[in-house]
Amino acid sequence: MERLRKLWRGRTMTFGVPLLLYLIGGSFGLREFAQIRYDVHKLHGKVDPALKEKLKQNTVTLESEYEKLNKTDLNNWENIRGPRLGEDSRSVQKQQREALRLKTQ
Repeated sequence: MERLRKLWRGRTMTFGVPLLLYLIGGSFGLREFAQIRYDVHKLHGKVDPALKEKLKQNTVTLESEYEKLNKTDLNNWENIRGPRLGEDSRSVQKQQREALRLKTQ
């Protein structure tokens, strides 16, 4: 009995066994959380067939976008200030349109 009590209060039972339980339990817990992650990824990875068809019909290519950019005039542009915090965007836009209208007359 004394030997069992001594073994129970030893360093192995105090520190070793809880450490092993923690490591083994942690590996099982980590496996479960990783499995949930992969299951969610499978669920969200599926694409609706109608959307897949719509994406296949999309004919936008890098070359077509490049041609569209070449057609625009990037040398003649005007910097227009946006509304600041606390300003009404509609009134700022109205002032800018008035200024542009007066400038072109």
